[in-house]
Amino acid sequence: MQNAIKNYEDVDSWKTVMFLYNSAIKEVGTKLEILNDEFQHVHQYNPIEHIKTRVKTAESIVKKLKRHGHETSIENMVKYVNDIAGVRLICSFTSDIYRLAEMIGNQSDLKVLSIKDYIKNPKESGYKSYHMLVSVPIFLSDSVVDTKVEIQIRTIAMDFWASLEHKIYYKFEGNAPEYISQDLRECAEMVSTLDEKMLSLNEAIQKCFEEQRV
Repeated sequence: MQNAIKNYEDVDSWKTVMFLYNSAIKEVGTKLEILNDEFQHVHQYNPIEHIKTRVKTAESIVKKLKRHGHETSIENMVKYVNDIAGVRLICSFTSDIYRLAEMIGNQSDLKVLSIKDYIKNPKESGYKSYHMLVSVPIFLSDSVVDTKVEIQIRTIAMDFWASLEHKIYYKFEGNAPEYISQDLRECAEMVSTLDEKMLSLNEAIQKCFEEQRV
């Protein structure tokens, strides 16, 4: 993306970069909707409950650069901030997460840059989610620009916990009392147990229907 930015006047570079990130979200969002529709067509089942998208604000980008010790510049923003364009997929079951990750990885025009599996390896806070950093080609009138998009895949329960955790820590500006952190970790364990039970229940239901067909 750095090469594309140099083709524009500096005064317009911010708008250009944000245009690219917004375009990347549209591209990835369309691909995911098609995958979900195809899955419904073939298997009569939608793995994606819903899709959330967002582009980081200028304030949030600047805060992240400063937090990691980088000067505020368009070049550093593109190089070091990987989640400017974000897509979140909310699924019913943990099995859907890995199924979707595999489907996304098989897209020929998406390049998977990195994967962070916080489901198998949760953060210390208890946070669970599956993160994929991908690049998608944006076809402009005179060039093609590979643009980064972070895809987060979670169950409904994981998303519920993460949303509340974010609100709680935002109020404490990241410095919540230890008893709050401990309670959140315990809630994360409850969420994991719930996901496991719901997956087991779904598998049992599917098995019953399969036996009825025989």
